[in-house]
Amino acid sequence: MKAAQKPGVIINLGSASGLYPMINDPIYSASKGGVVMFTRSLVPYKHQGIRINVLCPEFVETEMGLSVDAKFVDRVGGFVPMQMVVKGAFELITNDNKAGACLWITNRRGMEYWPTPTEEAKYLVRSSASRKRMSFKALVNVQLPQSFEKIVVHTLSHNFRNATCIIRAPLRLPIEANHVLVKVIYAGVNASDVNFSSGRYFTGNNKDIGSRLPCDAGFEAVGIIAAMGDSVRDLKVGTPAAIMTFGSYAEFTVVPAKHILPVPRPDPEVVAMLTSGLTASIALEKAGQMESGKVVLVTAAAGGTGQFAVQLAKLAGNKVVATCGGKEKAVLLKELGVDRVIDYKVENIKTVLKKEFPNGIDIIYESVGGDMFDLCLNALAVHGRLIVIGMISQYQGEYGWMPLNYTGLCEKILAKSQTVAGFFLIQYDHLWQRHLDRLFDLFSMGKLKILIDPKRFLGVQSVADAVEYLHSGKSVGKVVVCIDPTFSEQMAKL
Repeated sequence: MKAAQKPGVIINLGSASGLYPMINDPIYSASKGGVVMFTRSLVPYKHQGIRINVLCPEFVETEMGLSVDAKFVDRVGGFVPMQMVVKGAFELITNDNKAGACLWITNRRGMEYWPTPTEEAKYLVRSSASRKRMSFKALVNVQLPQSFEKIVVHTLSHNFRNATCIIRAPLRLPIEANHVLVKVIYAGVNASDVNFSSGRYFTGNNKDIGSRLPCDAGFEAVGIIAAMGDSVRDLKVGTPAAIMTFGSYAEFTVVPAKHILPVPRPDPEVVAMLTSGLTASIALEKAGQMESGKVVLVTAAAGGTGQFAVQLAKLAGNKVVATCGGKEKAVLLKELGVDRVIDYKVENIKTVLKKEFPNGIDIIYESVGGDMFDLCLNALAVHGRLIVIGMISQYQGEYGWMPLNYTGLCEKILAKSQTVAGFFLIQYDHLWQRHLDRLFDLFSMGKLKILIDPKRFLGVQSVADAVEYLHSGKSVGKVVVCIDPTFSEQMAKL
């Protein structure tokens, strides 16, 4: 089927041939691979500005479809209505975001797009422009001072400023075996910084936890490898690295070499990909089991992790709903491709969801907690999945994070075969590098936008201000502290 003007050509494959016979059938996996390989073969056409799509209805009531054993057709859900095929074809023609995609249509799973961003990234060849953005000149001669500044937690409190202080520590050389010294350039700020400063992430009673103080604060950073201990292989001094270990709110930090995440550049966008980006990417895949053709709700969507969740859900072929507070945030979310933005300052979230999504929400990515959790649970569809990645509304206050009771939770999820899944990033460290590479690929190809809050925080002394700013509700995107502004300016000139 040939479309006029911009869409280019749409090739219809397998309209009644049973290209995807059964979800648990080995042919299903082979077919997906075939779609990916076919898409790979179309790359030269993309470079020439020709857009090609693939339309794959499972079984249609045509002469060819009627020749298939009727019992088998019934097993896969029956014939796909022609209206559904026409709807899919028009969506491919009119939606520029689906250029090069394959649309698989079944009665069992609706409309699902292939390849997924993960599969596509395996086969796409980066342009020279992408390679240029990724390039970074290693800085071999990193000057090492005798001492450096870092932030430590000296007393347990959910008030980060009161719990922490800046100390000057000696830089001890040589670095111990199998460890690496990282010069921190950018550090990421997270809502859970106040949970760390109050001791929530430590086991034991307050007396046991208190005996561990002082302890280094900060969860994530990017910087330059400044020195290495003996037995460190496959790493070089002067090259960029990301870390996701305690101690990133510091000018320098020593970490085990096995915890180094190689990155193309030590940029603030890469910081955003760490805790915020990886949480969204892994949680949607593992806890949310995200598919195409679903309705996905993201709360606090204009924040550090919400911005990733809405884009990844959209890239996977879903309808995305997002909540935020404020006109500016709503505009930004629209620019990220969100289908329905709910600004809770001018609209009632519960009313909108009940009126516009009467069948409920399939996947909810929830980070607010409290009343928002209750609202989301009540809005969940049959077989829906609610992913809890945080409870930011409960992190502040006189007593900080306090456990809450959710009366009737079991009865609610049982009645509709729903799933409520908690997600804690540290328990998925074996997936960090793969998902980080995927996020950077999407960013390099221009398929993923990363919002860095424009408010500047410079130096270790500004960290407490940055944490309080994040919890003020005024931030948009990822809040980042530039630990060494002088060094970052040098890198910008490279």
